[in-house]
Amino acid sequence: MEQLTGRVWYLPHETAADRPVLGYVRGERRTLMLDAGNSPRHAALFLRDLRRGGLPAPDLVALTHRHWDHTFGLCALPIPAVACLTTQRYLEAFSAIRWDEAAALDFLDGEGIREFSEGHLRLEYPDLSRICVRPADLVFRRELEIDLGGCRCVLRTLTSSHSDDSVLILVPEEGVLFLGDAGCEACVRGAWIDDPVLLRREIAELEALDFSVCLNGHTAPMTRAELFDWLSGRLAAL
Repeated sequence: MEQLTGRVWYLPHETAADRPVLGYVRGERRTLMLDAGNSPRHAALFLRDLRRGGLPAPDLVALTHRHWDHTFGLCALPIPAVACLTTQRYLEAFSAIRWDEAAALDFLDGEGIREFSEGHLRLEYPDLSRICVRPADLVFRRELEIDLGGCRCVLRTLTSSHSDDSVLILVPEEGVLFLGDAGCEACVRGAWIDDPVLLRREIAELEALDFSVCLNGHTAPMTRAELFDWLSGRLAAL
């Protein structure tokens, strides 16, 4: 667990099993976990690191989008979860799946991520039947503000090539933006692809926000300038 600002910590990403960054915001009254991890083991690692750091367990967890590496750890977290309506509809469908080898591979095929994610999923779940998907408890449509005491977390839907249910989480008092994978391209049959229209719209939406540092799902933290250099460079290359 690494401390980013006075109130924000994060667990760095791991590439072997495609574990994304998990965030944590500590307010004066309550705490918020950002994304749920890709498995119960990943979620348990996050909670263990909080305990070792003398930090209280989270009161809530907020999800940035539906993808397995950000949501499959939710079933192991004994706290309410928050998601946008689109993410919730996906999670409800995923929770109805009777998971086995065939169902897991069909799921990856349906998401278009099998070529990239099958190896990661098998590493995290040697027994694919142990996958368990839990829907969220609290659902919002476009924006939700959570007051943690002394700092707020603003959850807002965001245009993104990566997924149609992307949500950003802004911590205004700390100048921190948590993007999940919204800054990434879409994974389509193993290829990473940007939609120029969506990417241009995303850049405009992000430019309207006030932040100094950004946490992405699978990179080290970026400054505001580094984030926009990365996004605008991809747009120019299209």
